[in-house]
Amino acid sequence: MDATSTTKTATLTVGNKTYDFPILSGTIGPDVIDIAKLYAQSGMFTYDPGFTSTGSCQSKITYIDGDAGILEYRGYPIEQLAEHGDFLETCYLLLYGELPTPEQKKDFDFRVTHHTMVHEQMARFFQGFRRDAHPMAIMVAAVGALAAFYHDSTDINDPTQRMIASMRMIAKIPTLAAMAYKYTVGQPFIYPKNSLGFAENFLHMCFAVPCEEYKVNPVLADALEKIFILHADHEQNASTSTVRIAGSSGANPFACIAAGIACLWGPAHGGANEAALNMLYGIGSVEHIPDFITRVKDKNSDVRLMGFGHRVYKNY
Repeated sequence: MDATSTTKTATLTVGNKTYDFPILSGTIGPDVIDIAKLYAQSGMFTYDPGFTSTGSCQSKITYIDGDAGILEYRGYPIEQLAEHGDFLETCYLLLYGELPTPEQKKDFDFRVTHHTMVHEQMARFFQGFRRDAHPMAIMVAAVGALAAFYHDSTDINDPTQRMIASMRMIAKIPTLAAMAYKYTVGQPFIYPKNSLGFAENFLHMCFAVPCEEYKVNPVLADALEKIFILHADHEQNASTSTVRIAGSSGANPFACIAAGIACLWGPAHGGANEAALNMLYGIGSVEHIPDFITRVKDKNSDVRLMGFGHRVYKNY
């Protein structure tokens, strides 16, 4: 919420005492009661363990209204960004607040593309893991380890260093994720290619092998771009809140994002995506789909259909 003060106030009555608090109005969405001085005035705290009625900060980034099916980045509807833009354009929008001009987009794409390689010692870092290690365990360690390789972009008080760290993580985390996948399947790491787009490059690093040429399926690359756009931000969700809390201590950006990845690992957050993948592995092949759907529809069965819908969004 990008909050602005109003002349409206809210009155809290406790026993025979009353306390007045300002009401803030956002650019969009519900008003909020500013209770920052509640403890100083009354000696009491509020109790809202799930943050179901609490806004933790002001923000100009994302607006969500799940009941109405609305998701906006910087005021732009997600469907417009998904249909007419690409992921790096969305990254620019989230970072800078506006969509890039053609020249700005060209420069931004160039900088991300030329940051996709990771330090060669990172390849040896992976060898310390078991082959059957969970990929999220690898990602928590690998992203946190970036701080050990890029000392020149860990000062969060320097706006230039913050932006360099942001660019590096946008560029390098797909490379690390592809390396984690390749490591678990026992295949050699594939270096990024500067001639490929963002999603194309990720697919190439995941599925190419040295012994033959790999051609990226444009349909899959387009679908992945849209998935990346949709996952680029989702307001103050669990991992975002985790990153902000870690950052409040002054920790470096790589460590903060590693903390967010650890939170994403949880079954109530990113683990939902993992559950969908495990479901697909369990189905195994196309001919097993009808039997699976029958079991899903059986009220006496504990089989659930994963990955079709989101608890926040209630319409189509």
